[in-house]
Amino acid sequence: MSIATRLLAFTLTLSFLGSARLLAEEKPNFLFIFADDFAYNCLGAYGNDEVETPHLDALAARGKLFTHAYNQGGYHGAVCVASRSMLVTGQYLWHVQKEEDEIRKTLQPNGQLWPQLLASVGYDTYFTGKWHIKADANKAFKVARHIRPGMPNQTPEGYNRPIEGQPDPWDPADPKFEGFWKGGKHWSEIVADDCLDYLGMAKESANPFFMYIAFNAPHDPRQAPKSYVDRYPWQKIKLPQPFYSEYAYKDAIGCSAKLRDEKLAPFPRTPYAVKVNRAEYYAIITHLDDQVGRILEGLKASGKEDNTYIVFTADHGLGCGHHALLGKQNMFDHSVRVPFMAAGPGIEAKSRTGARIYLQDVMPTTLELAGVEAPERVQFQSLLPIWRGESDRGRPAIYGAYTMLQRMVTVGDYKMILYPKIEKTLLFNLRDDPTETHDLAEDPSQKHRLRDMHQTLRELQQETGDPLDLEASNQAS
Repeated sequence: MSIATRLLAFTLTLSFLGSARLLAEEKPNFLFIFADDFAYNCLGAYGNDEVETPHLDALAARGKLFTHAYNQGGYHGAVCVASRSMLVTGQYLWHVQKEEDEIRKTLQPNGQLWPQLLASVGYDTYFTGKWHIKADANKAFKVARHIRPGMPNQTPEGYNRPIEGQPDPWDPADPKFEGFWKGGKHWSEIVADDCLDYLGMAKESANPFFMYIAFNAPHDPRQAPKSYVDRYPWQKIKLPQPFYSEYAYKDAIGCSAKLRDEKLAPFPRTPYAVKVNRAEYYAIITHLDDQVGRILEGLKASGKEDNTYIVFTADHGLGCGHHALLGKQNMFDHSVRVPFMAAGPGIEAKSRTGARIYLQDVMPTTLELAGVEAPERVQFQSLLPIWRGESDRGRPAIYGAYTMLQRMVTVGDYKMILYPKIEKTLLFNLRDDPTETHDLAEDPSQKHRLRDMHQTLRELQQETGDPLDLEASNQAS
């Protein structure tokens, strides 16, 4: 081969590599940070002045804060399974339930999950933390570490506590109870360690990246180092207002003392028990916030920050004492709404929107930004027009469900909740009554509103594949 030919070949190779590198640089990176059991109202950015979340508050200030992001609900007590399955498939609640076996057996390998779709256009994909989906994370992502179960292990001492006047048998900072401490290092710190390592790997790669960073926190057992627990003495914690010792309909809606989440605190609820649970909740949230701070510093140091979209959200919220409910298996805003913030190229800093969205809308948003045509099966909607400030229109109505025992629809300022088992309808004006305590369902002036909301709910049931026949349950009368 002549010198001229070799030079030509070398030049073409450099040109090809340069074009490939340019193509990779044109595609944005995605850093998706996912929490578990994180109520929207437990962040400083959302107006909570009790809990310290400086890093997440700073992230919210860098981009757009969504005040009304929702999860559609769950088809069994582990609401996170439904939420996460919807997230990676892009399918609505009851459609994804029907395909749980397919997710386990055939869907995962066929390239249709969120990370696989991004990998198909050249993305390096990374995962760490809570997965809790039937599919194999090792096959869904190019790199996956510390794949965690639905929750760290609980112990008998972690339930039905604390009882005022009696020694508390459980200590959130004591590693002997394992849970988040199992293995010797707090799981949230391990997740952050993995992410920092992944950012180092991404720095050396010409490919764009997608990182799915999934904390188990602040799910119970709500454990944090003692220095964090000590920041929140229970005596200084505010009670949810109004305070209930028991939710009147708890048994009929599947939230009785038999439900694992509800066993965490004694029945009836006491101010002491609720304050202690909330103090421990805040402690693990602040600890999580510091790990997010480490990750954001690592992203900055990697040199990839300017071309990276960062999203922080959670799979669902949590009662943690509101309405005397400890869990997430209900249709109140504290359990169906989640924090959701996005920062990155083209997203205006210090902006917020009240547009109603589902948290799973992030999946098709990233596909659009990456230039991936969303498969027909994807039912959630891209948020890109809202991210770019081109629109502030969210969904006209939000649907929610929990098993066959609860249904919800939110339209405008109003939310209607149905309890089919006992033929009970609740109606709240969320603008005037954000704590959802003043039921308007028996107000004659709301008759036409209820009729219209029933019709909207039936339409959303059809859209989401809901198997519950409300007509048969006499709820639509």
